This record gives sequence, structure tokens and C-alpha cells, in this order.
Amino acid sequence: MAKSTEFDYEGHGGKLVARRWDNDEPRYVALISHGYGEHIGRYEYLADRLVADGAAVYGVDHLGHGKSEGERVLIPDFEKVVHDLRELETTARSEHPQLPVVLIGHSMGGMIAARYAQHYGADLESVVLSGPVIGAWDTAKVLLAMDEIPDVPLDPSVLSRDPSVGTAYAEDPLVWHGAFKKPTLEAFDKTVRDINAAGPIEGAPVLWLHGTDDQLVPYEKAAEGWKLIAPEQSAQKAYDGAQHEIFNETNKDEVVDDALAFINKYR
Repeated sequence: MAKSTEFDYEGHGGKLVARRWDNDEPRYVALISHGYGEHIGRYEYLADRLVADGAAVYGVDHLGHGKSEGERVLIPDFEKVVHDLRELETTARSEHPQLPVVLIGHSMGGMIAARYAQHYGADLESVVLSGPVIGAWDTAKVLLAMDEIPDVPLDPSVLSRDPSVGTAYAEDPLVWHGAFKKPTLEAFDKTVRDINAAGPIEGAPVLWLHGTDDQLVPYEKAAEGWKLIAPEQSAQKAYDGAQHEIFNETNKDEVVDDALAFINKYR
């Protein structure tokens, strides 16, 4: 497993804890944007594969997530989280000034990555979106329509066909196991609409990957969003029967192979 070290920097809402996976001879920099309620420490497998491919890898626990400061899972404005991620890119570039940068985002992190690419695509060599919240996310609309958001945690069994993934998620103290918060849901809804309105990503090729049995971010709704944002240089792949966390699925080797092949196509 690739060696990693933690560092912190000031984000828009307090101290953010980030992680770098070093590489003695990196060919490129890879930024990872994690999903809702989790943290960057759950991406060791992906980071290890990226390092083996020649990447220096960076990721940060978003505001209110993992080891970073902020009220748990409270994100009122994702544009500010995009800015926080931009600061991570600045750090990565200062440490590897001659290397190109790729961005990989999963779920909420895929939504953040899509918005990031709409702002800064010209600075990125490529982008990979894994199960991104794009197009329309009915979960937010349904919960916002309720008088009171139910305190029902996410069902770990819908993350992956590998039961050990759900077990580890349920036992992880850095994972949020409580209810959604209304300002965060409102911010999700706004950001998805902003992404749709902004149109195709410019400046960077983008790969969209999704499981067809994703119950958290349904494939069909994401496909509608993909049609709105896909750049001319784009590719997509759906994994039949795969659930939400495709980087932790039973076919995760295939998924990461596809992501690396796309990244190296534009290297």
C-alpha cells in the first residue's frame, strides 16, 4: 500500500485535513473528491492504484466531513467547497509544478468535480466522474418536501455487492451515520441545477462511470445530466448490476482499469 501523510490548510469554514500519497517519480497529479458523509481515508485502494500508475495523489476531507472542522455534514454552499478544492490543487501544483493534474470525484464529490471542471476545466488534463450527483437528485427534493427530515441513516447494504464494504462503512467512526441536514439538501439541489444550467464542460476530457443498480444516485437521472455537461472529448461506461461505490465494488479492478486507461489516453 502506498504511503500517505496528512496535512491541513484553512478552508472557507475552518481547518481542512488533507492527505497526500507520495510517489518517488510521479508523472501526474491526481486529486480525489470524496462523497457525502464519508472521508478521503476510504479511498486507499484507488489511491494505491493511482500511485502505481505514476500519480502523486491528493485528497481532502470536505467541510464537516472526516477529520476536517465544521458541523457534521453541513454544507450550505458547494461553490465554497469547490474553492476549498482549488486550494488543494494549488498546494499540489506548488509541490509538483511541472505535472499535469487530473480530477476524480465520486457521488457528492462527483458533483463537486463536475462543477469544478465547469470553472477550471482548462487547468485540468482530464476528469473522472464516479456515480456523480448530476441531472436530478430526487432524494433531496423528497426530503425537502417533508415537514421534518427523518433521522434514518444510509443503508450500508446499497453501497456495494461486497458485504465487507457495508460492514466497514457502518463501523467507521469518521463516517456520518445520522440524518441529512436541510441546508445541505438545499445546496445539493441548487448545485445540480447550476451544473445543468452551465452546460458542457470545456477544456478537459471527461469520463462518466456509473453502476446500473445504484440506488443512492440512480443511473437514469445521472444520464440525463450527463447529456447536458458532456464535452466533445468524453466517454462513459455503465457497469451492469453494480451499486453505488463502484471503486469499492466486486469489479473494482475493472472500474479502476477503465479510469486509468482514460487518464492515460490524454497524458
